[in-house]
Amino acid sequence: MGEPWPAFDVQRDSPTFAVLHLVSQMMGKLRVAHAPWANHGWHVTLLPIAEGLAMPPIASGPERFELIIDLCAHAIVLRTSKGVRDTLPLHSTSVAELHRDLIAMLDRHGLPSDFNGRPNEIPDAPPFAEDDEPRSYDRESAERLRDALARIVPVFDRFRAGFQGKASPAHFFWGSFDLAVTRFSGRTAPTHPGGIPGLPDRITREAYSHEESSAGFWPGGATAAEPIFYSYAYPEPDGFRGSTIAPGLARFDETLGEFVLPYEAVRTAADPEAALMAFLQSTYDAAANLAGWDRASLERDPVAP
Repeated sequence: MGEPWPAFDVQRDSPTFAVLHLVSQMMGKLRVAHAPWANHGWHVTLLPIAEGLAMPPIASGPERFELIIDLCAHAIVLRTSKGVRDTLPLHSTSVAELHRDLIAMLDRHGLPSDFNGRPNEIPDAPPFAEDDEPRSYDRESAERLRDALARIVPVFDRFRAGFQGKASPAHFFWGSFDLAVTRFSGRTAPTHPGGIPGLPDRITREAYSHEESSAGFWPGGATAAEPIFYSYAYPEPDGFRGSTIAPGLARFDETLGEFVLPYEAVRTAADPEAALMAFLQSTYDAAANLAGWDRASLERDPVAP
């Protein structure tokens, strides 16, 4: 853990992250089509694993299958409960070709391959099957994302371990392409206004049905941007935006409506893990204190492995 955190460069890494964003959407949409709905849409999130990101298994008749974005082998990996293994290489090509090849891989093993063909939460994105624009996939960019997640997920897991109320795991939302962990007060929330581009209001309102404090990591994706950590509260309590947050480079972004901390500020900190934990804890403290959460019953001392 003494190795430095990987450095990102928007111009260099964004094309690869855009490809991974769209591939993650195909996998997530496959699960939307073929798995029972769970609260807050948590059943369709991807899970961070050692190699990259995994789609939870889907039942298909007498067997189950899963897909993995393997950022070590640089492939979409198919595995089934009957021992089938197949791979679809990730390389510089078009999204349409990846979409076609993914469906073909599932079809040749007799697995479900139908899913909604239009990306979500990406303005003006064409359907996967029509996205013929040449795409660049760089292995080193993908490995930097893999290595960053390997450093970030354990911090999120330790933060999650300090809460005994309802909380999500550290999981990856393919719509926006971000890792998130969410704590809940146990109280219902006002109906969300909706209006998120490319996301049906019924989904948004179910996702935000209960009062929450959520934090995450966004590396960019289809939108080229500097990677950030973020934290927000829904509903936002009075005074939240003016709260004092650690570390010092964290700020409230009025456009996003959430606190943000540049990934680069964490990467270059004397103790990156401590800097990130300070951000997670101080933003949660602000949300929980201002909203009057019953912290005594919701929190606990994390249990060491």
